[in-house]
Amino acid sequence: MRRHGRPTRPTGPSDRAGRTRQGPERTDRVRQGLDRELEQLDGASYSRYRGLTGPWELPGGVVLEIVRGQADPYAPPARVAVRVPGEQAGFPRELWDSAVRRRALAGYLVRQAAREVDAERDLHLDAGGQEVLDRNSCTVDAGDGSVTLRLGVALPGPHRRIDGRAAWRLLCQVLPRVAERALCLAALDAGRVREFVAAVEDSAALRAALPGLGLVGFVADGSLLARRTGADDRPARGEGVVKFRSPEELRVTVELPHAGAVSGMGVPEGVTLIVGGGFHGKSTLLRALETGVWDHAPGDGRELAVSLPDTVKIRAEDGRPVERVDVHAFVSHLPGGADTADFSTPNASGSTSQAASLCEAVESGAQVLLIDEDTAATNLMIRDARMQALVAKEREPLTPLVDSVRSLHRDHGVSTVLVMGGSGDYLEVADRVVMMDAYRPYDVSERAREIAAVPTGRRAEADSFPGVVARRVDPASVDSTAKGRSRVRSRGTDYLVFGEHDIDLRCVEPLADASHVTGIGLALELLVRHGHLTRDRTLAEALDLLDADFAGADPVAALRTVHDDDFAVPRRHEIAAALNRLRGVRVVR
Repeated sequence: MRRHGRPTRPTGPSDRAGRTRQGPERTDRVRQGLDRELEQLDGASYSRYRGLTGPWELPGGVVLEIVRGQADPYAPPARVAVRVPGEQAGFPRELWDSAVRRRALAGYLVRQAAREVDAERDLHLDAGGQEVLDRNSCTVDAGDGSVTLRLGVALPGPHRRIDGRAAWRLLCQVLPRVAERALCLAALDAGRVREFVAAVEDSAALRAALPGLGLVGFVADGSLLARRTGADDRPARGEGVVKFRSPEELRVTVELPHAGAVSGMGVPEGVTLIVGGGFHGKSTLLRALETGVWDHAPGDGRELAVSLPDTVKIRAEDGRPVERVDVHAFVSHLPGGADTADFSTPNASGSTSQAASLCEAVESGAQVLLIDEDTAATNLMIRDARMQALVAKEREPLTPLVDSVRSLHRDHGVSTVLVMGGSGDYLEVADRVVMMDAYRPYDVSERAREIAAVPTGRRAEADSFPGVVARRVDPASVDSTAKGRSRVRSRGTDYLVFGEHDIDLRCVEPLADASHVTGIGLALELLVRHGHLTRDRTLAEALDLLDADFAGADPVAALRTVHDDDFAVPRRHEIAAALNRLRGVRVVR
């Protein structure tokens, strides 16, 4: 192979004007001889890397597809896919014969691959964090068990000239070695593979069992809920870490496919209050239920801390836009005569933003609402007897949630779990009260009822939640293009760049990582591209159709048609939350 920098003659075929073409056209036909092609391109203009797009056969039966080339050394990395046929990968069918098992197996393999590529600064692999999500970075085919790893490769090219030798090492040596060591059962610890898949399958089975048990959440004995820091989602370590243990009154035992009988605290349907002193674990427990919509990798500590899939965290969000949401159940009137049954604002207050978010969550199909007083609007949560005596109802437009939270469950089947350490008014409406004391839960429901039986003089200001008004979204207002091209990308977990807009997601919880946020943007584009979002179809109906797209053998495939980059498949609730925060979206009522 020629050394970089040595003068070379153009090696590609020439057109009639004598100009060298930029290499072969992209083809879906599997080609051979990538090593020879790179040898010929050594020292050529960097742009000729783009002629390598398409599939190439590598030694050992591995297929390397260069999905997207790299036009410049400073451009985004090339996108490649490494495919190992099922026969060579060698995983028995029982490890990939269901969607849950394929997701789990892919989650294990991508973590193994991440260890292999960690030392290679020119390889970029989305391995995710503690959650086990459907990711584009690694998938297992439902038909034959083949494994595909998708990652970014910064193709070497000092001085904008192809470094053929370095490219050959990355593409023809390193990636096949990663495939052999991380994607083939023969090189892995088969016992650990099975343990990982079994743990994820148990988590999914536990979540699926909740409705039949009358539960909205479950936290197994021995779970480790505390995290290292607010910025580090790995489990806390040290002698002071307390493992979870259920109070006897709430203990439930569930039979799981692999772990067998597992006991822990069941969170019942209805209204559950989590109380206790500051820094005793109230918000930590709520956070475990918030992230319990996802499965977690073995060793995380929350493998068997689960909640219903349609669980949504609600909070105040000053400054967010609201478009034609019926919030009159919480806001009766506003200065200036704004219609709260058809409420819009580009800059919501804490109370109106929380009211809108609650109604939007119910509209998107939430079955459980999670609320932490630390991030809630106090005036939407409570209005005690003394404040009622001071400010007459006709002068107060807000109706606190405490007066309608029971109706949410009774009339609409929506349960609520609240962290509340500062107001005793919720004791009257709670079905269960759990007190956290030094990170240990205690059932204090009976004592709470005794206290609530003593009158406070507070008057209920409502007795029902009337429900939500279904909205329809004009698809023309959901435009992912900027300057004529699709523009969807994440800025961490805080913002989603969508067309000409930056959607503020800082108060949307939970969001796993940047790839998860990218998946939300791609799902918004897919809603329009597939015709799900129309002026004649409610938003909930459009989300149902999108769920059907994700329900196939490969949930990732639908989003990959929009953009083949790093993303994770989101839930309908995160998609709806982003859509509701898209400035300029037009709603039809």
